[in-house]
Amino acid sequence: MTLETLAPAADVDADAFDEAVLDALAADEYVFKVWGGDWCGDCQRQLPEFGAALAAAGVPDDRVEAFPVTKGPSGKEGELVDEYDVELIPTVVVESADSEELVRFVEEEDISIAAFLARRLADVEATA
Repeated sequence: MTLETLAPAADVDADAFDEAVLDALAADEYVFKVWGGDWCGDCQRQLPEFGAALAAAGVPDDRVEAFPVTKGPSGKEGELVDEYDVELIPTVVVESADSEELVRFVEEEDISIAAFLARRLADVEATA
């Protein structure tokens, strides 16, 4: 099973993204773990733009791990859902190269996933 909604939106221009957001996403050490479902309205609305932001930032595919989620009788089901305590989707976890969780986006915010992560990553960098 794949997470097709993470494919970059064709109608999003790379120039539409703030340079600071792209720079934050492009940092070499980050790994993006993305949980979502192609059936999920929030994922359909948010993940294509996030995929486009990752592409515009030049994030290589080997630093983006997509985990499709299904609806089960007791909640969300899928790879690493329990290990990462994923209850709402989309969920995006940004980890350092040594697998330390740095930032987490869960379901929805007032700004895009990319902008939310960029702001939180700036905070992480400022306190490092």
